[in-house]
Amino acid sequence: MITEKFTPMQCAIIQRDLNVLWHPCTQMKDHEHTLPLIPIKRGEGIWLEDFDGNRYLDAVSSWWVNLFGHANPRINAALKNQLDTLEHVIMAGYTHEPGLELAERLVALTEGGLDRCFYADNGSAGVEVALKMSFHYWLNLGKTRKTKFLTISNGYHGETLGALAVGNVTLYKDTYQPLLMETLVAPSPDCFYRETGESWDDYAARQFQALEEILEQQADEISAIIIEPLVQCAGGMRMYPPSYLRLLRDACDRYDVHLIADEIAVGFGRTGTMFACEQADICPDFLCLSKGLTGGYLPLCAVLTHDTIYRAFYDDYSQLNGFMHSHSYTGNPLACRAALATLDIFKTDNVIENNRVLAQEMAQATAHLQDHPHVAEVRQTGMILAIEMVQDKAQRIEYPWQERRGVRVYNYALSQGALLRPLGNVVYFMPPYVITPEQIQTLAQIATEGIEQATAG
Repeated sequence: MITEKFTPMQCAIIQRDLNVLWHPCTQMKDHEHTLPLIPIKRGEGIWLEDFDGNRYLDAVSSWWVNLFGHANPRINAALKNQLDTLEHVIMAGYTHEPGLELAERLVALTEGGLDRCFYADNGSAGVEVALKMSFHYWLNLGKTRKTKFLTISNGYHGETLGALAVGNVTLYKDTYQPLLMETLVAPSPDCFYRETGESWDDYAARQFQALEEILEQQADEISAIIIEPLVQCAGGMRMYPPSYLRLLRDACDRYDVHLIADEIAVGFGRTGTMFACEQADICPDFLCLSKGLTGGYLPLCAVLTHDTIYRAFYDDYSQLNGFMHSHSYTGNPLACRAALATLDIFKTDNVIENNRVLAQEMAQATAHLQDHPHVAEVRQTGMILAIEMVQDKAQRIEYPWQERRGVRVYNYALSQGALLRPLGNVVYFMPPYVITPEQIQTLAQIATEGIEQATAG
């Protein structure tokens, strides 16, 4: 175990943890040598603080959930008030004001495109809802052959079995492949692989051709297409243009296939608009929202859909075609209240406009890395910026994954007071929206120094 970096108090906490806890997305042996645990005592704004008073700039929004800083006073106050009123109630046969108001406000945010809201406990659960609801809709209409889902290569939609099946990041999926339903896979519009001189729009259109061929041949068997609009986050923050979404919406309409937009990570201002789909001026059949929905406080997912789908389930009980899907904490009042407080901040603080200024600062602060000999690309969509390290820039040859270059950046950033958690060889910024221009400059400097160390030799 690594102990030289920590005081006796920190070491004691780490050892207690290693005795009983199993952490997510982690090879636990790493915590004994390569990646020591960091015990966090408190958070405030952009900062996380450990038990020795060391602070870390949370550049990844604690897994992309925190929008307005840790221990945000306004969200805190809303939760304290709600806690004295109602902590939870079964939502089968009952309703409550936070859940009702949140649904009304989310529906209003889609400007008439989506008018029904179904709650789930987290993002993966919400994807399961959308998949089941799409399949069940066609079943209720008597279209029993529409049982397949069309997915995009390098996509990610969660870790439960249905969500995992419609994702295509091998690190998460391959082990569990024998347990998963079969899906159809189309090439990603990920513009990292465009030809020299080829525009993002042209590349996306070229990639779309293969997807349309699948629809031409099998649309009568396809229930829905699921996609992460604009950014494939867990797949390495790979990006593509809004024009691809317009092509997709048009094809779904022509071939009578649902479009599921997984905006769990990219919604709520992350891409430069409230929802990423707005940039393509499209409305999906299902919109999955989570992560930033509660400002990073509590797990909650909202799946929005339109009344046509709702009406296919609306019937006498004896017909047995209702949507019999539930979660114990569906529409939890505390989570809904946190979400309402988060939407209030959007309403009063000009968040989207301010984010555009911060996004420009991120672009300026990292522009020099475009010329780095081991950086293939610096790409950005709104408040998501990614820097991809490569072994050979000219031929875009990746570093062997066994070298774990991203871990070197992670460890260096920690030593400098920043929480960066690269995805393989992709260093990315996805900070809370309360970050300042000065903090962005500091973060860019730390990332640059970390990349220099990670790519040296």
